Amino acid sequence: MQTHPAKRVEIIIEAMMERRLTDALVKAGVTGFTVLPVQGGSGRSGQWSRAGQVSRAGGMRAVVCIVREEALDTLLDAAFTVVERHIGVVCVTDCQVLRAERF
Repeated sequence: MQTHPAKRVEIIIEAMMERRLTDALVKAGVTGFTVLPVQGGSGRSGQWSRAGQVSRAGGMRAVVCIVREEALDTLLDAAFTVVERHIGVVCVTDCQVLRAERF
């Protein structure tokens, strides 16, 4: 089966910033992404989990995008405008997709 190169971008961000991030991605021309709840983790501030949080707004979200390499810089610029002043991690990896026309 033929595969095609692409870039997978994972953005971990505070739940309250999810809408601002996805709006920025859409404005930048990103045609698809997936938002996932993050159950817990560990970072500079130590370990954390969603257990015991009072509000639905608390916690973190993972926003996953797969784009062609030529769209990567535009996506990263849009993401950085949101992430630069908030808790967040952006990771870019190479990946292969089966249906290149979808990206």
